[in-house]
Amino acid sequence: MSDATPETKKTQQIDWEKVERFLRGALPDLPQGEMNVRQFSEGYSNLTYLLQISDWEGVLRRPPFGETPPKAHDMEREFKMLEKVNPVFPLAPKPYVYCEDPQVMDKHFYVMEKKQGLVVDEDLPEVYGNSETAGPVISKNIISTLVQLQSIDYKQAGLADMGKPAGFMERQVKGWIKRYHHSKTDELEGLAELEEWLIANIPVNEETTIVHNDFKLNNMVLDGENPGIATGVLDWELSTIGDPLSDVGSTLAYWGQAEDADIGINIISSQPGFYTRKEFVEEYAKQSGRDMSNINYYLAFGFYKLAGILQQIYYRWKNGEIEDERFRHLNKAVANLIDMANRTRRGEVL
Repeated sequence: MSDATPETKKTQQIDWEKVERFLRGALPDLPQGEMNVRQFSEGYSNLTYLLQISDWEGVLRRPPFGETPPKAHDMEREFKMLEKVNPVFPLAPKPYVYCEDPQVMDKHFYVMEKKQGLVVDEDLPEVYGNSETAGPVISKNIISTLVQLQSIDYKQAGLADMGKPAGFMERQVKGWIKRYHHSKTDELEGLAELEEWLIANIPVNEETTIVHNDFKLNNMVLDGENPGIATGVLDWELSTIGDPLSDVGSTLAYWGQAEDADIGINIISSQPGFYTRKEFVEEYAKQSGRDMSNINYYLAFGFYKLAGILQQIYYRWKNGEIEDERFRHLNKAVANLIDMANRTRRGEVL
């Protein structure tokens, strides 16, 4: 067993030989050979590792090290969600095995298939050409993939018990406001006004679909040569059943434009050729047939949710829980997101 990431051994205490023994017992068809491990990303959500044995590849997901909030980072729920979603939406990775044995690892984890292709994040892969050519194709692809996901009959797929559609948006809005104030640091202009508006105008949408809850470009895997083909949709940690337009609002919040102020995230959609947010909404309406007259609410809430995510990270940095100078100015991005949410509700963004 070799570890392809030297720093992993210093900072993260996983006994990969125990993991390999467990996998060989649970997955008897694994090939012979050495297991190599590489960490995909080091963030503040779940930890993700690429496992390779000969020509076999799998992806292991587990919670962060240290204490985690109750009900957060529920690997068993994510595994069960994928068990039911993958057969009806094959872009979701196929889950292989779940483990909660503390003798194998300190936290519960699962292993799933590795989706082949490219993830578009900071830079456009050279193979896709320039943004004027690839941008419209990628834009249309992410929209059609979201519409495809939302078209699944979740009851027939056995997912009815994976969420509570009644009162979905009310729980989302009040829950995120609570999270924001739990990690609040700065007094921001327009924050109280925005929160009052969000609570007073919670939409009631009778339609219910699968909600990914983190549907964005860098959670998609695209074909290695054709950016118009999706080969995977990743990160199902927050997925549930609820209002389909909530996913649209979140996706739009991450779908930045060139004139946006700093909102603290990598934004490739600001390059020429990618749809504007308005074009995105128009294409989504065309493909889905849904009424988009209240989209400003969902986008405003999408900006607020992103502000809440960044605020939680900034709070931990300011309190000395994490040491990373990248987060020193996140409070400015949070303020910009609150401003964008307010501008959205006034009809100034779309």
